[in-house]
Amino acid sequence: MIITVGDLVTDVLAVLRAPLAPGSDTPATVHVSGGGQAANTAAWLAWLGRQVTFVGAVGDDQAGRDRLAELHAAGVHTIVSVRPGAGTGSIVVLTHGEERTMISDRGANLLLAPSDIDTAIAAGATTLHLSGYTLLDQASRPAGQAALAAAKAAGLRTSVDAASAAPLLSARDFLSWVRVADLLIANADEAQALVGNADPSVLAEATGGQAVVKLGPQGALWAGPEGVIHVALEPVPVVDATGAGDAFAAGLLAAWSTGASPREALAEGCRLGSYAVGVIGARPPRISRA
Repeated sequence: MIITVGDLVTDVLAVLRAPLAPGSDTPATVHVSGGGQAANTAAWLAWLGRQVTFVGAVGDDQAGRDRLAELHAAGVHTIVSVRPGAGTGSIVVLTHGEERTMISDRGANLLLAPSDIDTAIAAGATTLHLSGYTLLDQASRPAGQAALAAAKAAGLRTSVDAASAAPLLSARDFLSWVRVADLLIANADEAQALVGNADPSVLAEATGGQAVVKLGPQGALWAGPEGVIHVALEPVPVVDATGAGDAFAAGLLAAWSTGASPREALAEGCRLGSYAVGVIGARPPRISRA
C-alpha cells in the first residue's frame, strides 16, 4: 500500500481559449472538481489499481464532503480529519497550453496535525509520498515532518514532491526538511529554486538521497547510485497540464514501490504524465485505466 499525505482541495479550473488578457475578458471553459497534489496522486494510483490511502484534512462543509466522496468513488481509502470552523481548501487554476497559474487558499489543509499521521502508518504500507506544500507552510510543517520521520522509523520508502517553485525560493531550510526522504521529485523550475540547477545529481547531492527532475516535453531525469538516467518522451498534444506532475508521481511510485528500476519507474511516470496532459482536470477519467 502507498500512503499519500497532503492537500485535498476544490479546483476551479479555467482552461483559457486565448492568452490571459489582464484587466479584460478572456474566453475559457470552467470546470469545478477535486484537486490537491497528494489527493490527485492518490486518485491516479487508485486508477492504476494500486492500494492507496490519502491522509489529509478538510473543513466541516459541503465542499469537504464532496471531495471525500470523489476520492472514495475513485477507490482511494482516506484517513482525513474534519476541522470544524475551517473551510476546505480551494484553488483557482488558470491554464493555457502548457502554462498554469494557481491562486491558492489552503484552508483546512493548514490544520493537518502530526497525530493525523499515526493511524495511517500503523495500518501498514510500503511507501509514503508527501506533498511539499505540507512542508512549505509553517502551520502544517510539523505534520509533514512527523510523516517522514514515522515512515522512516517504520521502514517505509519515502518520497517528497517539491510542490511549487515560487514558495521554495523563500523556504531556505526545505532541503534539510526533506533530507530524511529517499527520493525528492521536482520539476526544472523547482530544482532551480532549490539548488540553482536543473541537474538532478546536484539536487540529489544536496539532499543526500536520490532525485528526479521532470523536464516536461523532454521527459525526466533520475540521479542516484546508478548515475543520471534520462527517459525521453514522444511528443503528445497538450489539452490541459493541470495535475500532470501528480500523475507522473503516481506512475513513478506505482513502479518504484514494487522494486522497479529507476529507468522503469521514470518510464511509467512519463507515460502517465503524458496521458494526463490529454485530460481536462487534475484527476483521471472514470471509464478505463491507462
